[in-house]
Amino acid sequence: MIKLPPIMKLSVIMPVYNEQATIEEILKRVSAVPIEKEIILVDDCSKDGTREILARQTHIPNLRVFLHEKNGGKGAAIQTALQHVTGDIVIVQDADLEYDPNDFLRLIEPIVKGQTKVVYGVRDLGSQRWFMAMGNRFVTLATNVLYGVSLKDMETCYKTLAREVIDGLTLECRRFDVEAELTAKILRRGYKITEMPIHYVARYEEKKLSAMDGLPTIKALLKYRFKN
Repeated sequence: MIKLPPIMKLSVIMPVYNEQATIEEILKRVSAVPIEKEIILVDDCSKDGTREILARQTHIPNLRVFLHEKNGGKGAAIQTALQHVTGDIVIVQDADLEYDPNDFLRLIEPIVKGQTKVVYGVRDLGSQRWFMAMGNRFVTLATNVLYGVSLKDMETCYKTLAREVIDGLTLECRRFDVEAELTAKILRRGYKITEMPIHYVARYEEKKLSAMDGLPTIKALLKYRFKN
């Protein structure tokens, strides 16, 4: 099992919006991963009782919670979280239960060993509905064509980044198109994206992402490919 050197720390950034059904469990799973870490959670103006649940999570070590008073979207929550990271490696964690935090250890290993600066977790999309899987494959294909790469899963939540990658990085997209912007800016700065398979099971209850989010994603890919 890979372990971080004692001088290194993982920052887990977690955007949250109306996740009362899963927030306690995902925090429990992230906290249980045996690695030095901080959890930077940004609640994006939840209205379903999530905030009340978060107020009770005082037993979670190294958890810092930041509250948005207006809903801004996943990208806005990530922007807030990035302002507060103190770790040497950063990973994005959704607040639902689609992803398995036990994959953290495998994802950070190539960065710890100095083999790469960026690792994406590749999902098996077999559990997704056909139109969502098709949309994911299409935006990944568009990324590959526009940026001359051969990624398998651009839209994955599990983007793992060495601290130097986010230093000086300014994000503009406020919703789900932030995935495209982040990928575009990583590639344009000359970083190679290493990919590794991860555990993933799609969920449909209270799902925020829809097929309509594909258009802003394509627009972002085009914008940041040609923007100076």
